[in-house]
Formats: sequence, structure tokens, C-alpha cells
Amino acid sequence: MKRAIVIGASSGIGHEVARLLIREGWTVSVAARRTDKLTDLQNTAPEHVFTAQIDVTDEAAEATLLQLIERMGGLELYFHAAGIGWKNPNLDAEIELKTMETNALGFTRMVGCVFRYFAANGGGHIVCITSIAGTKGLGPAPAYSATKAMQNTYLQALEQLANSKHLNIHFTDIRPGFVDTPLLAGTSNLPMLMTTEKVARSIIKAINKRRHICIIDCRWRILTYLWRHIPNWVWRRMKLS
Repeated sequence: MKRAIVIGASSGIGHEVARLLIREGWTVSVAARRTDKLTDLQNTAPEHVFTAQIDVTDEAAEATLLQLIERMGGLELYFHAAGIGWKNPNLDAEIELKTMETNALGFTRMVGCVFRYFAANGGGHIVCITSIAGTKGLGPAPAYSATKAMQNTYLQALEQLANSKHLNIHFTDIRPGFVDTPLLAGTSNLPMLMTTEKVARSIIKAINKRRHICIIDCRWRILTYLWRHIPNWVWRRMKLS
């Protein structure tokens, strides 16, 4: 039996990845802050889909995750799609702190929990949606880009830790470009905007191939490579909207 948990499955990429895993025959637990948005996934295969309410910012989320794993009888794949992000050029404190709470503290809480579970139970595969936004600090979105860089580095650190301890834990860091999801609702004229369906298909391929890092798609891979090599003294002076 192939068993997966998708956190942040109520919409966007998480919802579409869950749908594809169900189609491939996985037993899938889907979780989000709002369970009413998970009904359509459960209806596709009621005997193979579990639902749960999990808010990654809640200290009880770790216990709920472990209960969900026990309910499934084990776990092979953990997929983390929970995240938030806004432009915040005025550095509104509430926006910055909420972003940190979800993308840094919540991320660490959930990924750390599943790492410890896999370490004690023979291993597994941790897959997380981060972003190309972690490539360099973005002035218009300070907390968002900073938390995405943190996620990239945290996964790299855990991968090294797992290897040093000879643990059978695999990691895939998914870094999409612009995706047409509720996160970008109301944003117009974004270049190279991708559909959730296209991105989800690429993610499934990356999961099956156990890719370490997957930048989606080829256009964004080229752009990210060039972006990474912009000298810092040039980047500091660039005006971003």
C-alpha cells in the first residue's frame, strides 16, 4: 500500500497533487485549515481518502499529524503545500509576522515532526513546495522571500542530517515559478504564469524520480540560474515592483 499525506490540500497545487496521487492509487490523507474544501477529493475514492483539519500554526498540529498517520496505518510520502505570502513593501508588521508564523514556524513544526516519524519507522519521502522566491531577497516581499530561502536551506540541512545518520529518508524541494493559484489572486500581468495542472504533473514526475530539487518549469530554471548569478551590488540597486 502506498500512503501519502498532503498538508495544504484545500486549494491550488496541494489540491491538484492530492487528486493525481488518488488517481494513481495512493491512499491519501488530505488536510487543511478548512475541511469543507476537501470534500470533492474524498468523494473521488471514499475508501482511500481521509480528511483532517490541521492548521500548521497551531501547536497541536504535530499531535494531529501523528494521529492521522496512525489512522492510515503508516506513511510513505509527506507532501507539504501549506504556505502564505503577500507583497509587503510597506513592511506591515502583521503581514510579516503571519508569514513567518506559517512559512517558518509552521513549516519547521510539520517537517520536523514527519522527519522524526520517518527516522523511527524505516524512512520515507518528504516533498515540500518552496519557491524560486528564495533565490535572493525580494524587497517587495521581505518575509515571503526570506522564509522560502529558509525552507530551501532547512530541507538541505535535513537531507545532510539524514545521510549522516544513515536514515532512509528522501527529500524533494519543489520550487515553482508563478502559478495560477489563489495565492496570486488579483495579481495581473505576471510573466510565464503556469496552471496548477501543469505544475502538479511535474511534481508527480519529480516524486517518482526522487528528484532532490525541482524548479518548475524549464523557463524558470533558466531564469533562476541567471538570477542567482546577479552580483549582490547590482541586485541591491535594482527596483522591483
